[in-house]
Amino acid sequence: MRFMKKFAAALLGAAMVVAVCPTGVANATEINTYTYNYDYWGIEYESPDAYTPLSFTEGHTLGTTDMKLPQSLYARDNMLYIVDTGNSRILEVAVDVESMTLVREITEITGDVEVTALNSPNDVYVAENGDLYIADTGNFRILHVNKDLEFIKEITKPDDPTVDADIQFEPTKLSVERAGRVVVLAKNVNKGFMRFETDGTYIGFMGANKVTFNFADYLKKLFSTRAQRAQMESFVPTEYNNIYIDANSFIYCSTAVFEEADAQAGNATPIRKLNSYGDDILIRNGEMPPMGDWSWDNAAGMNGPSRIADITAMPDETYYAVDRIRGRLFGYDEQGHLLYAFGGTGTKLGYFTLPSSIEHIGTDLFVLDATTAAVTRFKRTEFGDMIHNALAEYREGHYDVSSDYWEQVLDRNGNYELAYIGIGRSLLRQEKYQEAMKYFEVKRDARNYSRAWKYYRKEWVEKNMGYVIVAILVLVAIMPIFKLIKKIRWEAKLEYEYERKLRKKNK
Repeated sequence: MRFMKKFAAALLGAAMVVAVCPTGVANATEINTYTYNYDYWGIEYESPDAYTPLSFTEGHTLGTTDMKLPQSLYARDNMLYIVDTGNSRILEVAVDVESMTLVREITEITGDVEVTALNSPNDVYVAENGDLYIADTGNFRILHVNKDLEFIKEITKPDDPTVDADIQFEPTKLSVERAGRVVVLAKNVNKGFMRFETDGTYIGFMGANKVTFNFADYLKKLFSTRAQRAQMESFVPTEYNNIYIDANSFIYCSTAVFEEADAQAGNATPIRKLNSYGDDILIRNGEMPPMGDWSWDNAAGMNGPSRIADITAMPDETYYAVDRIRGRLFGYDEQGHLLYAFGGTGTKLGYFTLPSSIEHIGTDLFVLDATTAAVTRFKRTEFGDMIHNALAEYREGHYDVSSDYWEQVLDRNGNYELAYIGIGRSLLRQEKYQEAMKYFEVKRDARNYSRAWKYYRKEWVEKNMGYVIVAILVLVAIMPIFKLIKKIRWEAKLEYEYERKLRKKNK
């Protein structure tokens, strides 16, 4: 089985990761990253760095007290908002080319509202006009304030039969659609995301996971007492663990609700892209669906497949996910191909202990670590630029330019499979079908090879149709001749046999 091969490859990959991971506390300014990808067989191979860590920012680095269990990041233009949950504050940070500067600490609001101080906020969204939407978890509300932190409205637990009356309203993650509707993830809610209109009116749920029957849980509940059943149902695991709405109002979200066996079979969907109806429309044309690592082991306290903590989507429709288990970052293109993976667990620059959020400003990536209470900033390398330039030129219809960039990628990394596929796709768009087939064949891309073959066959038929018609006409024309010859030969044979028998009789 293919995953047996991947498992064996994972052992090699894990050994390589251990070789570069720190064994103790190291200087945070020491750079030691490890970038990799997978080939067709699921074997992990090293790659030039597409991103490199630039800085490691803590609270005291910004000129304030250190953060405590920070949970979320949000970026708007050149401003980065760090939700410092343990200190009940939000840090507003200005980001320039190489530095980060604290602008203000948000701990309370003003206006006609009973509770003004934040209490264990978990997330924030900032609108284009500067309005802030805050998941003020400890106060069981969502706050909407203007850029001067003046109170506009608050959203509390809706009085609706679809919402369990026995649970507190504890919003943990939120985002706002282009039309102003607020999409919320709350603790102990497993019906998907809660949606609220611009005025705070509750709309309903969206994007719920499909219900599956678990026979083991059924038996467990069947033979439990009423008190035991109540205890089992006292905590309901949340389906999703984060949310990001892109420029087109599509919702990228991550979930940890899937079985390891499904991940091994490539059937898990930990990363999803929801439309306004809550349907998952994420494209999964890669060799494996977007799910983090393709193979894994259970060592050093890290068990099972990747568990995605957060996602951020770029304007070019690439997106990035961070794995809270092994501290790795995964970049994907719009078709769901894994572009590269990097990072790991540790204390060196570019490594993490418990990543909780990921964001981007321009092409820079920012990752928040809840345990080390710091933000790591990554800058894209020249190699990374080549990959993204190739993707961008292809999307713009500049297929020859895209192919040139992919050639440059292959010069740096001859094993980069997506470059072969990218060149093949560019040739396909240029109607060079036979050449495209060669590139797809090299990397065993059956889907695109079939497409190229279909177009090549059609092209061949169209180019040679005249010859085909002439050949058919010639065959039609000479067919009677062949029949006549056959008839003559048959009659000659009969005459010969008749004469032979006659001579034999006369003897």
